[in-house]
Amino acid sequence: MNASAPFDSERALTLARQTLAIEAAALQAMQARLDGSFTAAMQAILATQGRVIVMGMGKSGHVGRKMAATLASTGTPSFFVHPAEAAHGDLGMVQAGDVVIAISNSGESEELNAILPAMRRLGITLVAMTGRPASSLARHADITLSTAVEQEACPLNLAPTASTTAQIAMGDALAVALLDARGFRENDFARSHPGGALGRKLLMHVSDLMRSGDALPRVAPDIGFLDMMHVMSSKGLGFAVVMQGEVPLGIFTDGDLRRLIETGADLRALDARGVMRPGPRTVRATALAVDAASLMEQHSITSVLAVDDNGHLVGALNTNDLLRAKVI
Repeated sequence: MNASAPFDSERALTLARQTLAIEAAALQAMQARLDGSFTAAMQAILATQGRVIVMGMGKSGHVGRKMAATLASTGTPSFFVHPAEAAHGDLGMVQAGDVVIAISNSGESEELNAILPAMRRLGITLVAMTGRPASSLARHADITLSTAVEQEACPLNLAPTASTTAQIAMGDALAVALLDARGFRENDFARSHPGGALGRKLLMHVSDLMRSGDALPRVAPDIGFLDMMHVMSSKGLGFAVVMQGEVPLGIFTDGDLRRLIETGADLRALDARGVMRPGPRTVRATALAVDAASLMEQHSITSVLAVDDNGHLVGALNTNDLLRAKVI
């Protein structure tokens, strides 16, 4: 290795483009030869009452960890077991009825092949993901998925590059086809990602964020304007809700105050009914917070009232509440 050679940017770009071209060609070739083995693997996974266990050594092991994580997050219970550790006790994590996806480009991994007989005695379904359909791994398998590539993208044709790309893509293809077959939807994805942005958007409800009880700036229709402003200022939400019993009649906001001042009206002579805007925007407290955000965006408002099934006021939230919860 000549570390003192000058950097050749054109050569670097050429090699990068060649790498992408080789890997793209490998994926296109794999796409063209997909056949009933793929759907057979899917059917085995869909039919199992157990889990999907993914195994692989070296770079295939790294791919396997990613594959297991993707399957698990899209509705297929799955985890990774290291083949070498399996030979020293972790094989106990594999049970009868499980589906094992064993990944090996050569299909001759010593660690995998050493535990194949023991796994077969357990009564598992073995899916081989290999670049050599005639390998030892493929011969032991119930189903073989070919991830063969014509060449590695490495100029020496040694480092796993195109072959690991093919493995990753095959795992993604399985995960996507399986989630569709299971009817897996956004809400299901959110349940397995509660800490992520999508989880917050799809699992958080208005009732989780809204201000309620004494925090709500409620006023009667006949309250004087100055008294209404005192209530409004003390609650710090930027509006007051004019109530008829438990039902919101109207709303008065900071923006309404600015517009009213511009008219030169005698504020002391006014009451809440006279200045409110009737028919305030409301959302059910049981609605998703993202739906409240959409309503506020649609009508260019910064606050929305939350009501129950009877139309009674139970809460309110504004854009600051949504921002704090990272819903928007």
